[in-house]
Amino acid sequence: MRSYAGIMPASLTTHWLEKQVRAWADDQTRLQVAIRMYEMRFGVGAAPAGATLAKLRGLEGQRIKALYRMLATKHGIKRFKRNYDPDSWDSQDSINKAMSGANSCMYGVVHAAVLALGCSPALGFIHNGTQMSFVYDVADLYKARVTIPLAFSLHASADPEREARRRLREEFRALKLLPQIVADIQTLLDPESTSATAGDRSVDVVHLWDPHLGPLPAGVNYGVDSFDAYDSFDLQVE
Repeated sequence: MRSYAGIMPASLTTHWLEKQVRAWADDQTRLQVAIRMYEMRFGVGAAPAGATLAKLRGLEGQRIKALYRMLATKHGIKRFKRNYDPDSWDSQDSINKAMSGANSCMYGVVHAAVLALGCSPALGFIHNGTQMSFVYDVADLYKARVTIPLAFSLHASADPEREARRRLREEFRALKLLPQIVADIQTLLDPESTSATAGDRSVDVVHLWDPHLGPLPAGVNYGVDSFDAYDSFDLQVE
């Protein structure tokens, strides 16, 4: 239902973490990942050329409102407004309770997938400022397809939160959502990745970083045998 913490195994490669950090640290590549997220949700070409994040947020809001109206009409609901207020939980309608409960479960599953890849849950591309930013980013990819329709279907449920958790578990199995989450994260961070290069999450050899030579093997003594190698240095002996 929730992922409270995770332990990173020592053998877990930093391959995907490094890709995430590089994409996150540059504003242009960060925007490109955000655009890929939007297109993954609403289709290739859904993001206009040169779109800013403000434009993408506006388009997203319009599409979600349209989805709410369509589902409300489908289930014969006259009016719906999304509301999440933990302080007045009991007074919320069944749809909001079901949606909040289902989203909470979705966050837990996505959090587990993010940690399993060795990525940071905190480095989000749309969300920012919380240790769950990347989790919220990825979970948003599936809400319109999974948790929102599920919540509306439970509008008459006597226990919508419990029913949402039970039904969502079935959806995870039927849609094989967990492997899809892993594949989608890899595609977002590296669109050129393939199943052949993306599957191995363990590393047997630790490398050293060099900005010019690339990865170098660890466990090697890189010291020189004599002071002759330091002839370019000004050595002073007191």
